[in-house]
Amino acid sequence: MPIRRASLATAAVLLVLALAGCDSGTEHRSDATSGPSVIAPGKPGEANRTLSAQDAAEQRAEDDTPNSADVSYARMMIQHHAQALEMTGLAPDHARSADVKRLALRISAAQGPEIEAMRGWLTSYGKKETADGHEHTAMPGMATEAQLEKLRAAHGKAFDALFLTLMITHHEGAITMATDVKAQGNNLRIEEMADDVVAQQTSEITRMRGMR
Repeated sequence: MPIRRASLATAAVLLVLALAGCDSGTEHRSDATSGPSVIAPGKPGEANRTLSAQDAAEQRAEDDTPNSADVSYARMMIQHHAQALEMTGLAPDHARSADVKRLALRISAAQGPEIEAMRGWLTSYGKKETADGHEHTAMPGMATEAQLEKLRAAHGKAFDALFLTLMITHHEGAITMATDVKAQGNNLRIEEMADDVVAQQTSEITRMRGMR
């Protein structure tokens, strides 16, 4: 009798382990395919398609060919960053606040390399830095020439106040552009660069608002 009870107990344990293994496998498969469905725009004349999260990820990994939104973003952001560098370049001689000077240096240190990264990206895909025909598209957040002239003429506290006002607006415009390309673009590298812009410039906006 003791031997029979031991055998039954062993069998019960093995059955529990087997059922647990089945449940674990089912849960793993469920996790691999879970996630919201994604609407994939169809080609001209074709209807949109609904893809599972897994199918959408696989399709994106296979084809991240830049589209016009990606290329336009890189071209425009180079110009956008260039104006920021022009503004920060005035800070060492015009600003009074040490905090403003440090902020300007930080912005310059980040956006200079970003310009070079976007130029390299355009080159890698055989794209010119400027669109043919000198196409001009208004960019959000850009300071006007009159505003830049006023900034160049300002010194001390007046420069600090105007610099922060213009740079906050400038950063907000960059975030708008980055958010747009994340929704409309197709290239993973551009999306990564846009994510960096959103994260960094959102943080800097908060810092600048605290300095006013």
